[in-house]
Amino acid sequence: MQSEIRKNLIKAFTNAEKNYISGQNLADAVGCSRTAIWKHIEELRKEGFVIESVKKKGYKIVEVPEKVTADEIGLGLNTEFIGRHIHHEDIVDSTQKVAHRLASDGVIEGTVVVAEEQTLGRGRLDRKWYSPKYTGVWMSIILRPRLPLQKAPQLTLVTAVAVVEAIEEVTGISPQIKWPNDILINGKKVTGILTELQADSDRINAVIIGIGMNVNQQQADFPEEINHIATSLAIESGQTISRAALIQAVFARLEKLYLTYTKNGFYPIKLLWESYALSIGKKIIARTITGDITGKAVGITDEGVLKIEQADGQISHVYSADIFIKE
Repeated sequence: MQSEIRKNLIKAFTNAEKNYISGQNLADAVGCSRTAIWKHIEELRKEGFVIESVKKKGYKIVEVPEKVTADEIGLGLNTEFIGRHIHHEDIVDSTQKVAHRLASDGVIEGTVVVAEEQTLGRGRLDRKWYSPKYTGVWMSIILRPRLPLQKAPQLTLVTAVAVVEAIEEVTGISPQIKWPNDILINGKKVTGILTELQADSDRINAVIIGIGMNVNQQQADFPEEINHIATSLAIESGQTISRAALIQAVFARLEKLYLTYTKNGFYPIKLLWESYALSIGKKIIARTITGDITGKAVGITDEGVLKIEQADGQISHVYSADIFIKE
């Protein structure tokens, strides 16, 4: 976790935007000595930050490292609570596992686990999620909503909208959402979302939202078994994407939508979700644990449940399934 001094230092640089800020002003803003400021500046330089120091002007960050650190994410972050406490790791088995441990230990809402690489990344139904080093965004966000247990799955849909909006903001690309938790571009998967609970019988203690985003991989980087169904933002945009900027955009969009959701309910999110939905109006096959349901996807309910109109006009409600679009 970042120290409070380091977080306040990054906040001071953020507030200064791209202007120089004196050592004394930094010391006053952070609440430590100028000597301590110098030591933290040197630590940032070791992380890969390029920091100019000019006599009588002070310090200015002119370049950030390619490796995504907690400090880089915090530099320019525009949120109140999501991402304000970051647990950063170089390699983990799974950010979800780390986040579950932290949530059990009582960390505050909005705490995030970010890793450069996962060795046992996973998606829905314990499917493996390929998470190579320095190429994507592998993170888990801890929320503590006051919601009935049955409403927790709606947070997957809230997160999906936030991710789509963030991708649009950073890259200009307009992805689509495949119910319930996949983000696709040109029919290929670029992001997966995994929502898990820590709960008692009558209340939610924590919701852990895992987000895996393919950012800067090239097509040859994907294993053969997923090469035909996976893509990355770099492939689709033709340019390298700032992972830190993307993470910041996800945090900002998610916080805004989460607050809207907790204040006004799911309906405003439902309208946004349906506007990005890939399958609405198309013939699909929903593969459930009890069998296949074939028909036209006509939307989602006010609870976020998928509605499928079958050939006889009957509307089926699907709570969990793999979705396949019929050509």
